Amino acid sequence: MSSKFVFGLIILLGFFLALGIMDLDKVLTSVLAGAGVAGLAIGLAVQATLSNSVSGIMLSFIPSLRIGDYVDTNGYSGFVSEINLRSIVLRKSDNNYVVIPNSKIVDNPFTNYSLTERSRIGVGCGVGYESDLQKVEDIVIKTITDEFPQKDNEGVEFFFTEFGDSSINFIVRFWIDLQKKKHLLEAQHKAVKLIKQRFDAEGINIPFPIRTLDFGKNVLQIEREKK
Repeated sequence: MSSKFVFGLIILLGFFLALGIMDLDKVLTSVLAGAGVAGLAIGLAVQATLSNSVSGIMLSFIPSLRIGDYVDTNGYSGFVSEINLRSIVLRKSDNNYVVIPNSKIVDNPFTNYSLTERSRIGVGCGVGYESDLQKVEDIVIKTITDEFPQKDNEGVEFFFTEFGDSSINFIVRFWIDLQKKKHLLEAQHKAVKLIKQRFDAEGINIPFPIRTLDFGKNVLQIEREKK
């Protein structure tokens, strides 16, 4: 390989030297200009490929992304099934595959659900203004704690957040085992059902928005127009 490279370099130098001896400077200038333009065009053409290749090399040294991890990136979620020099292949929850260029992964943030065993999630709800707020807080905390045991340095957090249009709203936050997005959805699903069951048993109202329409002014306006 080295001998071929040296041979090619000698031929190239000989070509330019011959052009100089024959006083063909304009030809030499045209050749160099053409080579520059061609190099620029080639560089632009392979820019995306080179960017993805370099990004692929970078990803191979990043321990936060591995085959089998469940990630959320660039609007897609799924298991990492392949990492190559050009792209990352994700297997989505519908069993379809999406190919994402490596540069998109490197340049944009992504969430890797497989890096940690435990994560904190939240569930929000609202109760009627007539409710005993302390009772609501106690019921929700006990319900979540009984169903989702908390480990050391963890715990259930409960906060009333606002006076809504038809309810006093709150959020409850707690820790669960979470390695993929399905675990998040399953925990939220279970928590919503349990809170609703306990509220029903205790007679606590979860109101829904009510809109009141007042046609009084419109009726008066119509009567005036008739007169």
